[in-house]
Amino acid sequence: MPGFEEVVGHKEIIRHLQNAIQLGKISHAYIFSGETGSGKKLLATTFAMTLQCEKKGIDPCLDCSSCKKAMSKNHPDIIHVTHEKPNSIGIEDIRTQLIEDVEIKPYCSSYKIYIINEAEKLTLQAQNALLKTIEEPPAYAIILLLTSNMDALLPTITSRCVKLSLRPVKESMVKEYLMEKLHLPDYQAQMDASFSQGNIGKAKQIAESDEFSVVTDQALRILKKSKELELYELVDMIKQLSGDKQNIYEYLDLFIMWFRDVLLFKATKEVDGLVFKDQLNYIKERASQSSYEGIEDIINAVEKAKERLRANVNFDLVMELLFLTIREN
Repeated sequence: MPGFEEVVGHKEIIRHLQNAIQLGKISHAYIFSGETGSGKKLLATTFAMTLQCEKKGIDPCLDCSSCKKAMSKNHPDIIHVTHEKPNSIGIEDIRTQLIEDVEIKPYCSSYKIYIINEAEKLTLQAQNALLKTIEEPPAYAIILLLTSNMDALLPTITSRCVKLSLRPVKESMVKEYLMEKLHLPDYQAQMDASFSQGNIGKAKQIAESDEFSVVTDQALRILKKSKELELYELVDMIKQLSGDKQNIYEYLDLFIMWFRDVLLFKATKEVDGLVFKDQLNYIKERASQSSYEGIEDIINAVEKAKERLRANVNFDLVMELLFLTIREN
């Protein structure tokens, strides 16, 4: 587990946390909100480790007994709240691991820190029980709620917490991280960074997965056949390739990236900014066939398809409408 200097992006949040540590103005409750893979857990655990560090600086020293315990996830005063049910954190989980435990003073540190990951899974009863502790916490207690959906938390909870929202990291910073830390070549790092949309966790997962390159090849194969095959054949093809719709959004995001490349090349004739540089000939061909308005219509249609799928509109119908737009433009 690194210190704050190893965190990619989120400099404003890090500055806020370090200022709070330096001034001794630590809140009793924080909410770290951001999509899965955005870095919530890394920031929260680094913050917790820094607060418990024996050197009492604004970064963890990584050498003291407390830091070593935190890095091995064996610190008695940094409690990671767990839950047996995969889709909910119940009142018993909160009662036994936090409400009853918080009455016991820290074993060896200044604070007792509770980290609740996936806090959006807290049941209403669990949230109400937690609220009482947040309202009247012991002086040494700090609660860190990590969530991908702050709207799932009660307003009475969010209003009593310091809210830290993690924004997407700059694409250039993601690319640099992939090249320096994971030793990816420039082209691959650019592609993975573009697809991750500023999410370091997602970028790392893509970079370390062989599956993504397979999905990319399949997505391009579908696009190249979009004017040859019948609509029902295209729908069957993407349904089969996307694992019966399990990772359909990856395909749709790749479609968007592809057509943005087509649009960029049509407008500038430049190759440098393209994600799919290795597909230059096909990009040129598609750019010559489609108008600016047509390409924009396709990109909008893909975004609309994503919205419709999230709203549980019939999969086959959504895909037929999308491929119809791709073929017509």
